[in-house]
Order: sequence, then structure tokens, then C-alpha cells
Amino acid sequence: MSTSADPARRIESISTAGPSRRRVLGATGAGLALAAAGLPGVGGPADAADLPLLGTYDVVVIGSGAAGMTAALTAAKQGLSCVVVEKAATFGGSAARSGAGIWIPNNPVILAAGVPDTPAKAAAYLAAVVGPDVSADRQRAFLGHGPAMISFVMANSPLRFRWMEGYSDYYPELSGGLPNGRSIEPDQLDGNILGAELAHLNPSYMAVPAGMVVFSADYKWLTLSAVSVKGLAVAAECLARGTKAALLGQKPLTMGQSLAAGLRAGLLAAQVPVWLNTPLTDLYREDGTVTGAVVARGGSAGLVRARHGVVVGSGGFEHNAAMRDQYQRRPIGTAWTVGAKENTGDGIRAGERAGAALDLMDDAWWGPAIPLPEQPYFCLAERTLPGGLLVNAAGARFVNEAAPYSDVVHTMYERNPTAPDIPAWLIVDQNYRNRYLFKDIAPTLAFPGSWYDSGAAHKAWTLDALAGRIGMPAAALRATVNRFNSLALSGDDTDFRRGDSTYDHYYSDPAIVPNPSLAPLWLAPYYAFKIVPGDLGTKGGMRTDARARVLRADGSVIPGLYAAGNASAAVMGHSYAGAGSTIGPAMTFGYIAALDIAAAAGS
Repeated sequence: MSTSADPARRIESISTAGPSRRRVLGATGAGLALAAAGLPGVGGPADAADLPLLGTYDVVVIGSGAAGMTAALTAAKQGLSCVVVEKAATFGGSAARSGAGIWIPNNPVILAAGVPDTPAKAAAYLAAVVGPDVSADRQRAFLGHGPAMISFVMANSPLRFRWMEGYSDYYPELSGGLPNGRSIEPDQLDGNILGAELAHLNPSYMAVPAGMVVFSADYKWLTLSAVSVKGLAVAAECLARGTKAALLGQKPLTMGQSLAAGLRAGLLAAQVPVWLNTPLTDLYREDGTVTGAVVARGGSAGLVRARHGVVVGSGGFEHNAAMRDQYQRRPIGTAWTVGAKENTGDGIRAGERAGAALDLMDDAWWGPAIPLPEQPYFCLAERTLPGGLLVNAAGARFVNEAAPYSDVVHTMYERNPTAPDIPAWLIVDQNYRNRYLFKDIAPTLAFPGSWYDSGAAHKAWTLDALAGRIGMPAAALRATVNRFNSLALSGDDTDFRRGDSTYDHYYSDPAIVPNPSLAPLWLAPYYAFKIVPGDLGTKGGMRTDARARVLRADGSVIPGLYAAGNASAAVMGHSYAGAGSTIGPAMTFGYIAALDIAAAAGS
């Protein structure tokens, strides 16, 4: 691959419309990997080359999430032939399951809306959030290419985006932080544009209520619809959108469903094939250069050759118990994540066998979760609404409940060895239940019996009885709630500063004074919900440079190999800049990877 003294400038000069653990894979590595996958007739290093050739493309993309589909779309629009291979029977990955917030500073959508962002503000903020964990050139690459990526996607797919007005950056008080936020989300899309392919879209994590069209930005107000005029108006607007779509014969999609469908529509128009049910088994290399992928297709092993590069966008390892146990702090497992079930680290392990260095493997896109029997529930509003508090096994508060969700879990893990915080417990009262939506359970309605049967929820008419049910000292819980109530009545949380940050107020109740984040617990019965370290996916993976090229431990580039999304170590490091800090960088580095491949192919 050719080099340039200024690779970022060289990438940017390309038109987006025209063509133009740490070990090197040994002599038996490919054969062992194939044998482990249970594929017949494979036993040595020469076997991969002897496998049936499934096709030869300029670019092979592994994974059909936001990173992979953005990379494939970019490659196609650069005039390169491309194929996407996807392990699952559906496309979209974790992105399709998500709320699809996208954090991209200075993007054209927020600038058109009048958001006072600048490159200098964005650079200062990201540097303050990320710190020294991520190189300055990777930060610059993300900030420099993100806006162009959004423009490119809008020009080459049916996707349009909306500013999530008011959804604050997660640390708005830091230099360059924006209290009104930088995040965007996909606009409504008619699923009919996909035709029969719509049936292959990965379902959302939580279904939108029938007859409604709901955006991520609506969720805040829907939570308050029983106690807020604006909340009621937003609910009516969601219903009106749904009614209109039904009258027009549309299949309305929003959030991650819209994002994944829109990218897939772009690939259909660009004639990029997406092979479902085609898991990656290993990367194929010749003379140290990655030149293809070994996959399982139709139950048999086959080779897909790549003339110019392979982009791994196969997601993280959240559903790989052995990897989580190897790299992450205990207690850990695969039962608390909401990431796509197919994310078992296949791409990361294949990259490692090819010599890739791995970073941030101990971390994830954490968030407090309730381990409900059907699936874990990732708590956003519930833990931050006034009238609730988090306590540990000793019955003591230990964190600002309204802090960014990743910070809450980091605190849980940091404290757990000496002051057991896993599980923690969210304590609320009936006043809270009378006012707010909880998950998808309307105010005042009873929770499912299965929640109680599983131990995820408990209910009692006194705090002492509640403490007994969850195994904590009754006097301690009573004292903690009394202390919390006094702080709530004063409006000043001198213990953990809840409500000081603009971010703390996003999921709060404006009707509560003097602090919309704080309200006392006073009305029986009382409820306790088990809180565990949930996540949206892992954030560790292959080490990459500013061009999304995969690196060895010595900093050298593995020719032909690129990574983006959760298969790569996150540009956010151990932190989380704002809503969409997963998807925004995933799409951006998928875009960068394809541009770099096109630049090398044309040089």
C-alpha cells in the first residue's frame, strides 16, 4: 500500500462521487481456526487457498451494521466492487436494535439548525472527554471526516436526519461542551422502499407501540406524558404520525430500524450484495497482506478474495463468555448485554490471529440494566427521574444516579471489591410510579408478575420490609432514604451533586421544584429493582490508526486490513462524549476505511 506524507489530506481529496492475544498467525493457524468452526475438509495452511472461490471483489466487508454498511456504500460510490458478508440471518446488527443516536460534531444537520458548534469547540471537548487514551490524529480524523460522512450518506441513500434538540453532550460543562447537544437521529423512513428485503431487518431492541411513530427524542417526553402537557402533546404527535403513515400505506421506521434500512436501501441502489447467514471463519493472507476472508456459506467453507482490502465491522464480543471472562472485571457474563446476539468477537479474534494488537478490551458501552426475565432492560430515564435513588448492598447511595450511564457502571466496578455495588438497587415509591412510564409500563399499572418471580423487582409496604426482601440492613436503607429526602426537599444534593449538570436534567421532571432531578420518597408501597452492569456492546477491539488501518503491537500496519465500529478499539477511549458515540464513530471510520482503500487502489 502506498503512503503519503499527509494521508488525511489525501483521503479528503478523493471525490465521494467518482471512481478512481497478540500473536501472528502461525503456519497452522488458518487450519486450526477452520477446524474449530467445524468446517469439513480443512486441515492445513494451504487449505484456505484450495477452498471454493465464492467471488472476488475490490473490497470485502465483514458485518452489516452501521460501520460495515457505511464502508460498503462508500466503497461502491468510489467505483469499487464490494460484498458484505453477515453472520446473522438479518442485517443491521446492534445498530438496528438501537435508538440510533449519532454523535458527530459540526455535522450539516445541526449547523443548519443553528447549533453554535465549531471545529475548535469540538476538538477541545473531545480531547477533554477522551484524554490521553486515544491519539490526537485519530480524534482529528473522526472530527474531520464525520460531517462529510453524514453528507455522503444523505446524498447516496434515502436517509435524512433530525437534530435531537436538548439532548446535552454528556459533559456539557467541559470546554467545548454543548448543553443543547450535538446528537442527531434518523428521520422517519418508509420500509416499503426495501421491498422483500425488509423481512431481513434485525428487529429493534424495544418495539414501538402499535399505531405510533416514535423518535428517540420523543422518549423523554413520553416518559412524562401523564404529568406534562408537553408530554401529552408529544404522545399525540406520535399517534398522529402513525395514523398518517397507516393511511398512506407506509411501513414507518424510526431510530435504528430507519438507520439500518436506509443504509441497506443505499446498498441495494448501488448493487452491493449482502450475504446473510455467512459467518467469518478467518482472514485470508498472502505474503503478510490480508487478501480475503474465509467464510461459511450454505454450510460449507469458501474463500472470498479482496483485491484491495477487507473491512471488519463485525461488532464486539459481548456475547462471548470466554472473552468477557478473559478481559473484563467480574462479575461479568453475556446475560446483561443488549447487543446483537451474534456479536461473539469473531472479527476481533480473526484480526488477532493476523497479528492485530488489541486495546480497551476491559471496557464496554456500559449502562445500568435491570435483568428482566425476557431480556435485560437498559435503564435511561428510570434511574434519573425524581423520586428514585440507587443504593448498594449496604443500603448506601454511592453515585449521582443521573450521571452518564457509562460512568455509573464504572463506579459500580471500581467500588465493588470493597463496597459491594453489584448488584445495586433502584429504590422508588408509589408517587414515582403514579407519575412516570417505567420501561413500557404506563403509570399506576402493575408490573408483570414475572419481574417479581425472577427477583428483578420487589415490592413492600415499608422500607424495612423492602430491605428484608433484598437482603440489606433495614436501618441503613431507612437512614439513606431519610437523608436523600432531606436533600431532595432542599434541592441541593450535597452528597453526589445530582442535578448540577445540564445533562442530569435531560431525563427529569420540570414540574418538580426546586430541583427537577430530585424528589423525596414518601408514598407506600415502595419498589426495588435489581441493577447490574449492562451494556450496549463492548468497546475494545483491534488497534487502528487515523486511516482505520489495523496495527500490530509494534505500530506497523497489517496491509489490507481495516476495522471500524466495535470490532476496533473505540475512539472514545474509556469515556462517552454524547448520545451516539458508538454509531457516529462507527460510521465515520467505516467511511474513512473505504476512502483509504480507494486511494490506495487508485495510486
